[in-house]
Amino acid sequence: MSRTRKKLPEAPVRATITSLTHDGRGVTHIEGKAVFIDAALPGEEVDFLYTEIRRDYAEGRVVNVVSASEHRVEPGCQHYAICGGCSFQHVDSATQIQIKQDLLEEQFKRIGKVVIPVLWEPLTGPHWGYRRKARMGVKYVAKKNRVLVGFREKRQTFLAELDSCPVMYPAVGTKLVELGEMIEGLTIREKIPQIEVAVGDEQCILAIRTLEPPTAQDQDRMRSFAKANNLTICIQPKGPDTIKPLDGEAEVIPTYALPEHGIEFLFRPAMFTQVNYEINRQMVNRVLDTLQLTKADTVLDLFCGLGNFTLPIAKYAGQVVGIEGDQPLVNHAKENALHNGIENAEFYAADLTKDISDQPWAKRKYNKIMLDPSRAGAAEVLSYFKQWQPEQIVYVSCNPSTLARDAGILVNDLGYRLVKAGVMDMFPQTAHVESIALFQK
Repeated sequence: MSRTRKKLPEAPVRATITSLTHDGRGVTHIEGKAVFIDAALPGEEVDFLYTEIRRDYAEGRVVNVVSASEHRVEPGCQHYAICGGCSFQHVDSATQIQIKQDLLEEQFKRIGKVVIPVLWEPLTGPHWGYRRKARMGVKYVAKKNRVLVGFREKRQTFLAELDSCPVMYPAVGTKLVELGEMIEGLTIREKIPQIEVAVGDEQCILAIRTLEPPTAQDQDRMRSFAKANNLTICIQPKGPDTIKPLDGEAEVIPTYALPEHGIEFLFRPAMFTQVNYEINRQMVNRVLDTLQLTKADTVLDLFCGLGNFTLPIAKYAGQVVGIEGDQPLVNHAKENALHNGIENAEFYAADLTKDISDQPWAKRKYNKIMLDPSRAGAAEVLSYFKQWQPEQIVYVSCNPSTLARDAGILVNDLGYRLVKAGVMDMFPQTAHVESIALFQK
């Protein structure tokens, strides 16, 4: 079905912003049509240019702020106006948190038909240089005679021309130009579409996706750059499981620790880990403080990944069972349990969107359940809670709308009580909302 588009006016339009969308754009109405405007805040009067006009709505970008919100600040990145990686740099830090908290409450009321009785104090951490995992695009642009490394332009498919990225871990974020120059000198510079960034507590890994094998000279150039910048470069010929060291180099396995609980995680560069280590540590502590575990507890950890919550839970519970849909992650979770000397944690691979009634682990009873699903949420697996009958449920979410939907199921259909919920600032400077909720029988 074709989309109706109109020719864009060339002159700026003045408007008053009335509200925010879930992704942080200002909302106004022109001739009865909603217009979503990048970098605009409620209460502001702005001049904007249309970037797209469709039948039902339009989009725009601010070209001049006539009257600024008291919450507006100067963006901390010189590329903020063009790069699509961040959407909240023009908002002060406290207001970013408040916006996310307000969104969480609104989603619970509107989607889940549930009111949050108590708000957790938000978890906050560093606002810059925090991002330790990312997939950066790479593109050789002949007209610019440059290899671009970074993220896409706002609402565009091509890469932004970036010199640095202050939200990325500095060892990477301050080296985008040098990294591009290194790639520009490779024979396969036009055959590199992306770089997987994985920064551990002590290691910084760049896994370079290669559509053609690098020559020996290419590998020497990569090796020299890595050593000069205290990085490790790997190559990825195909899927994530093909990431390997440069010829003759030893494999470097990144790690991150939860020092308060005596746990160290090993992971591979393309595996999912939280991007913000400071918030992750606070988040794990909040989960443990909330569950108040004893050796009498049998805990089920759904969507467990490589055991980020499972292993610290195992330190204090009698038994914990972790379930994850990705078999390589399950294998790695088992390796991490061995690495940490944990013997009371079991891990199984299962698709939690499908029927799991024949799984032996699903036939057991669990008095406490922890879950941390993807953006799609956990609606399909919630029906099994009737059988498991947990007394307490802690739900960590990266999508407030699916958390709100699932909260509605737990409260309105399964008889649980929402005790409290709150936000965790996993992605400062962006509209991404990480949240947590506690339910009791």
